[in-house]
Amino acid sequence: MLKLGSTFLYRKIPRDLTEASLSGAGLSILAAFSMIFLFGMELNEYMRVSTSTAIIVDKSSDGDFLQIHFNISFPALSCEFASIDVSDVLGTCVSIGFLDGFVDVLKPYRFLFDMNRLNITKTVVKYSIDSNLKPTGPEFRSGPIAKAIKHDEEVDEEHGEGSVKLNSRNFDSISHQHAILVVNFYAPWCYWSNRLKPSWEKAATIIRERYDPEIDGRILMGKVDCTEEVDLCRRNHIQGYPSIRIFRKGSDVKEDHGHHDHESYYGDRDTDTLVKTMEDLVAPISLQSQKASDSHPTEMKDNGKRPAPLTGGCRIEGFVRVKKVPGNLIISARSAAHSFDASQMNMSHVISHFSFGRKITPRVMSDMKRLLPHLGGSHDRLNGLPYISNPSESNANVTIEHYLQVVKTEVMTRSYKLVEEYEYTAHSSLVHSLDIPVAKFHFELSPMQVLITENSKSFSHFITNVCAIIGGVFTVAGILDSILHHSIRMMKKVELGKNF
Repeated sequence: MLKLGSTFLYRKIPRDLTEASLSGAGLSILAAFSMIFLFGMELNEYMRVSTSTAIIVDKSSDGDFLQIHFNISFPALSCEFASIDVSDVLGTCVSIGFLDGFVDVLKPYRFLFDMNRLNITKTVVKYSIDSNLKPTGPEFRSGPIAKAIKHDEEVDEEHGEGSVKLNSRNFDSISHQHAILVVNFYAPWCYWSNRLKPSWEKAATIIRERYDPEIDGRILMGKVDCTEEVDLCRRNHIQGYPSIRIFRKGSDVKEDHGHHDHESYYGDRDTDTLVKTMEDLVAPISLQSQKASDSHPTEMKDNGKRPAPLTGGCRIEGFVRVKKVPGNLIISARSAAHSFDASQMNMSHVISHFSFGRKITPRVMSDMKRLLPHLGGSHDRLNGLPYISNPSESNANVTIEHYLQVVKTEVMTRSYKLVEEYEYTAHSSLVHSLDIPVAKFHFELSPMQVLITENSKSFSHFITNVCAIIGGVFTVAGILDSILHHSIRMMKKVELGKNF
């Protein structure tokens, strides 16, 4: 009859038959430390996230359009004329003009544009900023305009000089002598200034006859030649010609010329409209109150006026939607009825943020960077970079161009099923030309995308490797112990002179 113990796979050797040795103790300690070390390495490998990268054809799940998010500060570009244009190689052209009603002007040309994408001004906001890039007030809102600006028909007859010529010496004193001072800041070389000049002088003559400055004094129409009075025009943040400003007595700050509380006029420029506008400005002011100098004129409700910019800089932030084809995002000074002196335009800017695609929440981005440390390094690589030019150092105008190559990256993880990110490279340069300087972002999307997949490891694989480590170390230690034991016995036999 067989004993039950004879059927066991692992039979035990009686303790009395075993012999402890110093070499065996050393190997046991070494084997234990080896098991602990290899177990720690295997545990670290199991806990560590490994990824695999593949290049595939772009199979975007976000449709045919892409969002461009930006926050850019222009210290020398007024919010009054700041405009954003988006175009692409397919011929789509979108203009976010300086006036909210700019879309209405383009309605007759709807066949040239994608009208469903034109009215996107709500996604972009502008703030007037100072030289330190700090906002000087709430969002800069432009007044609506429903049609093209009307001018008088051109005539050959001579017109008188009805408006008063102002300069830096008499501007402050005259502005505080009249309840209303309406000033035309112009340039002799400007086409639109020359179109305005006849109607402006005629309207000024009519207003002077109706409201004699010496007797009445409630309103005065003046003019400033910005080619002669450069500092005066710069002090009032004039960047486009002609610019019509409405100054109200008691509302502008004499101690600080850079913060006049006045308005810009963008209504029609024909004689009749100008005269009616001046009369509407005077209507709330009585002659007696003007003489007593205790009147504060009420604001005229007119779509042709709006607050003038408090400072000469502008911060533009928001996002636009573009097609996923090569295109351009251009920021410049634009107007349908103003001219600009290219030599005086400075498109220096500081990029606070510029990225493609939907924004990733900080929490998700933090987790993603923990899992994939190299992800996100090129997501917003233009952030915080200044691009400053000084036009006075060169006769040529300076356009700042950025060439961006965009690649989409998709990350598939266990925590977040799918995270999409657009990374890009950027190369910038300053270009001299004779045109109006602009800030241009040329973007080109790659037809390929990078797919990063998180490789998860099963717990059974981890347990198998741990068992293999323990068994392997135990087996190797046994083999080494056997070799060492037999080697010692052989050496003792040699010493005793015994034969093998």
